[in-house]
Amino acid sequence: MSRFPYLRQDFAASIVVFLVAVPLCVGVAVASGVPAELGLVTGIVGGLITGLMRGSSLQVSGPAAGLTVLVFEAVSEFGVAALGVIVLIAGLLQLAMGFLRIGRWFRAISVAVVEGMLCGIGLVIIAGQIYAAAGLKAPETGIGKLVGLPGAFADALGSTEALTSLAIGAGTIAVIVLWKKLPKKVQAVPGALAAVMLATLASLAFSLPVATVEVEGLLGVIQPPGAEAFGELASPAIWGTIIAFALIASAESLFSAAAVDRLHDGPRTEYNKEMIAQGAGNTLCGLLGALPMTAVIVRSSANVQAGAKTKASRVLHGVWLLLFAAALPSALALIPLPALAGILVHAGWKLIPFRQVAELWRGHKGEALILIVTAVSIVAVNMFEGVLIGLALAVAKTAWEASHLKTEVIDKGAGPIQVYLSGNATFLRLPKILDSLEALPQDRPIEVDLSGLHHLDHACRTALETWAERHSAPDTNPVKVTSAAPDEGHDAMRVSS
Repeated sequence: MSRFPYLRQDFAASIVVFLVAVPLCVGVAVASGVPAELGLVTGIVGGLITGLMRGSSLQVSGPAAGLTVLVFEAVSEFGVAALGVIVLIAGLLQLAMGFLRIGRWFRAISVAVVEGMLCGIGLVIIAGQIYAAAGLKAPETGIGKLVGLPGAFADALGSTEALTSLAIGAGTIAVIVLWKKLPKKVQAVPGALAAVMLATLASLAFSLPVATVEVEGLLGVIQPPGAEAFGELASPAIWGTIIAFALIASAESLFSAAAVDRLHDGPRTEYNKEMIAQGAGNTLCGLLGALPMTAVIVRSSANVQAGAKTKASRVLHGVWLLLFAAALPSALALIPLPALAGILVHAGWKLIPFRQVAELWRGHKGEALILIVTAVSIVAVNMFEGVLIGLALAVAKTAWEASHLKTEVIDKGAGPIQVYLSGNATFLRLPKILDSLEALPQDRPIEVDLSGLHHLDHACRTALETWAERHSAPDTNPVKVTSAAPDEGHDAMRVSS
């Protein structure tokens, strides 16, 4: 027992994480358009392989709702057979990034872009799973899903089966939300699991006409990618999806690690090692033809709150998932699909950062705008391009703020007009600088003081020299430009005479 001083706590926590993981693994797989068992395979690999590796000690990995949209798009475009190749190469890219020590750089990604990504994913998940809850086929695009919702509700009102299915989905969401208000002893059973069990019992007891999970068996769904699947790598389009998988899965995992670190006092995450662990897990998932994995904040926080002390809890949760998938696969066939849709609608709602949007809007409207544009772009276009748009906007905003410049003109009526420039003079601010200088009278002496500049780029320096040479009238003293010495960290600029 001395070798495993926390075995009792870790064992208890592993049961809780297992119970949280089962409905989420299955729900994410179904929503991604792949067999339900593949979600369990990814959860098993996340526990037994990634769970054993160094990185973050209490973080739990598995299939994530945040990748559902991307996986569904990939399966729709390239087919289930190609999914293994995509996940395999993405895992190898993660391994390379980990060994090259790029992991910590993911912490430099704009928080607004990450929150916007989660918001956009959440909106697409909610819209798509409402159709699934009603047993209807969802439009392919994010905009189509949102615009088509009124028509979908109208169709559902005319169908008893659709209304029954929607009721199961709505009831699942209600149980998950209300479960947290019940006594702590009752909450020992996770709300999502309780909701699925109640929905399953209700559909069986009343013989409700709702679709249930299709079961193929664990060994039946594991299909390593073949030569034909690897042939897809000749298509340039698939590489964009691979890069999106690698980057977004890595970002989700490392941001989750930062959040989990705030929940406990144990060892801190080693980001590059966590990247390697995620890469190893995804490489194996790819070889098995399973879903991609990320660290999942819901399972990780449940692990911490259940009292886990070491990585043993997440490894054991993988063992329980394996035993469940091997011994009770037929139990999956009893689960109503609208119940899983309800779980994912609730998960999508939790991804939307309402509080963060409000806080950013009050204090940093520019950051709030980046968040909103990223979310809207993901809904309107797709996840990968939406994130790229958000990142481009964040870089542009940073560049604009970095070029902050203050121009102060002092005219005492007699003597030279004094112009003070302070801040960063870059090409982004050049029109403003020239507008201010060209508005000065040509028949008065002018002194331009650049000593307050932190940076003067080549474009601004050249433009100032040209203006200084041409501005003064023939019978007026030339413009005098003074600047800090080069050794003080400023670019030298010759004085016009």
